Amino acid sequence: MSNRPALFLDRDGVINRERGEHTWRLEDFEVLPDVVPALRLAVASGYALVVITNQSGIGLGLHGHAEVAAVHAHLRDVLAHEGVHLDEILYCPHHPSGGKCLCRKPGSLLLERAIVRQDLNPARSVMIGDRDRDIAAADAVGVRGVLVDSNSSLLNAVKRELRTA
Repeated sequence: MSNRPALFLDRDGVINRERGEHTWRLEDFEVLPDVVPALRLAVASGYALVVITNQSGIGLGLHGHAEVAAVHAHLRDVLAHEGVHLDEILYCPHHPSGGKCLCRKPGSLLLERAIVRQDLNPARSVMIGDRDRDIAAADAVGVRGVLVDSNSSLLNAVKRELRTA
């Protein structure tokens, strides 16, 4: 097993502003103010960066995979411009009304997939999310989950976690 830790991150409310509705349009996607320094600190501390997000608007028919891909490409571009590289972005397109799936958090399939594909050590990893389902998904694979308030300081959370790691 790898010794490489990861910082798993929920997207809406942790990386970008939680608006209380689905975010799939670029004009609605706002990266929170201290995300870049938080991610730089994690990378400098040896962490891989993996985004795990539920995007149920696809399952609801509000938008398609192309819109989510465009938002994620934009996020990668914004971060790359600041010298930050995301190792992976994984998302669940399903809505609970369509039945239970394994990839929608609190399911852990997307974390499991990232752990295998990126050769990560779950015991040394952290998941930061703003919903109980984020923490439940992390717990299911042996990753320490950290619950934060939506739209709060990711930098403060990362600093706290790196001190306790």
